[in-house]
Amino acid sequence: MAHNDDSFFREVNEELRSDQLQNAWKRYGKIAIGAAVLIVVGTAAWRGFEYWENHGSSQSGDRFIAALTLASEGKNDEALSALGAIEKDGTGSYPVLAKLRAASVQQAKGDVAGAIEAYKQVGGDNSVPEPIRDLAKLRAAWILIDTGTYEQVSAEAQAMASQGNVLANSAREALGLAAYKAGNMQQAKEWFQQIANDAGAPRNVTNRAQIMLDNIAASGKAPDPVQG
Repeated sequence: MAHNDDSFFREVNEELRSDQLQNAWKRYGKIAIGAAVLIVVGTAAWRGFEYWENHGSSQSGDRFIAALTLASEGKNDEALSALGAIEKDGTGSYPVLAKLRAASVQQAKGDVAGAIEAYKQVGGDNSVPEPIRDLAKLRAAWILIDTGTYEQVSAEAQAMASQGNVLANSAREALGLAAYKAGNMQQAKEWFQQIANDAGAPRNVTNRAQIMLDNIAASGKAPDPVQG
């Protein structure tokens, strides 16, 4: 089943990378925000899978791949039913993976509140490895950029924004966008500047942060302090 495990993990990474990009692109497509964030998120998910000792039985893996296929075909109700069954009686890591994928299907169906709640449930479950919890929190945060307040985004993402966290710059970008949307240009500038100052940030994330910093500077709403 090793080959199948590798295949389904590749499937999961692709699925996790695909959903949030569409939502972010619709709102921030002109500055290409979202793509690299999802790649980082996919990487974090992969690391979380590596930390997990039990990858589940071949039967649960086969069921999970079948559910992913239903979702990719747009059969959302059938996919949700299949994923719900795996949540109930799947083994190993599959119940949580099913919950994560079900949340993205809910979002695709327009049930944004349900998707956020599902991600929050995973993010708050201490039995789940921390990298997967962080992944779920960040996905909730990215949805909330469009649908919630800065405070709601911050509640999910700010703990990950500290230096050294693998998701730090993804969290900072979410926080910066939420602040920008809320009209708090000074706060947005601070988050994007942290990305720009981080030598370890991926180049495309840094480039997007610099675009936002340029936009903020052009707006004149977050002037630099006067030098004495």
